[in-house]
Amino acid sequence: MNDFKITLQILNNGSKKDKIKVLGLLSQSTNPEIIKKIISNLDDQEIQVRGEAFGSLFLNENDISEFLIDGLRSESKYIKGFSALILANRGDSNAIPNLELLTRDPSGMVRSCALGALGYLHSDQSSTIIRNCFSDEVVEVKKSALEAFFKIGGKIFSNEIEKLSRNADAELKFLIKKYQKICNGPGGI
Repeated sequence: MNDFKITLQILNNGSKKDKIKVLGLLSQSTNPEIIKKIISNLDDQEIQVRGEAFGSLFLNENDISEFLIDGLRSESKYIKGFSALILANRGDSNAIPNLELLTRDPSGMVRSCALGALGYLHSDQSSTIIRNCFSDEVVEVKKSALEAFFKIGGKIFSNEIEKLSRNADAELKFLIKKYQKICNGPGGI
């Protein structure tokens, strides 16, 4: 059996230890099948394997964006969310239209990751989409929307503060106050 088949076999059915070891060696792979298999490991049952797959994809200096963008269309919330974060960390602004679509995903985790990615990419053209998430029913999504809005330099309106404040936890209340202080401070609105 050749190395390629062994690698795929380990990534498919190997132990946690073996998967982690192999993923650590694949961070510069250009093989499409290997890249797709690494992306599928973002949904592994073991969080350490998911983390190693994330690291391998993030560190890959080759053009793997098309595979990561395909990952945004996965059925798995982990693959969608982690692919969004990897694309952002790689500075891939070509993913912005796909990330905007994920802000309407059924999973709150995926919506939060997409918003975080849009903020990290400083996607000011996404301000309306980010703004729409202020009224999300999931508090974590509201936090991500507000933080993304900070990063793109958006200006918030008082009626939006009201939307954000509904069902706010202590952390979100803190972020709202921080944002208001920034906006109302010297040179603010």
